[in-house]
Amino acid sequence: QVQLVESGGGLVQAGGSLRLSCTASGRMFRINNMGWYRQAPGKQRELVAVITIGGSTNFADSVKGRFTISRDNAKNTVYLQMNSLKPEDTAVYYCYAVVEVVGTPTAHYWGQGTQVTVSS
Repeated sequence: QVQLVESGGGLVQAGGSLRLSCTASGRMFRINNMGWYRQAPGKQRELVAVITIGGSTNFADSVKGRFTISRDNAKNTVYLQMNSLKPEDTAVYYCYAVVEVVGTPTAHYWGQGTQVTVSS
């Protein structure tokens, strides 16, 4: 069983910063891509940022230049540093990981979500 546990969400004023963390645990052989999605009320879930096992990154156009993503492979943890936050960044942020588990197909796993609210 693989579990992803997120932390770091909260309420912040526009222009502020937050850092999200997500740690994977369980019987894992290897974690490939890790990243973050978000879902605002009434909207579809959208990809925010992704980082490969080698450290290559990709971002949604709406967050480029403001958000950074990093990972600590020794700790099975991915981080999302969010700067210059805007009210439109308000959403539930979900961590995900593509995990290889011995004896089972590679699968996507999701965190429970953490609320980020940016006030104007």
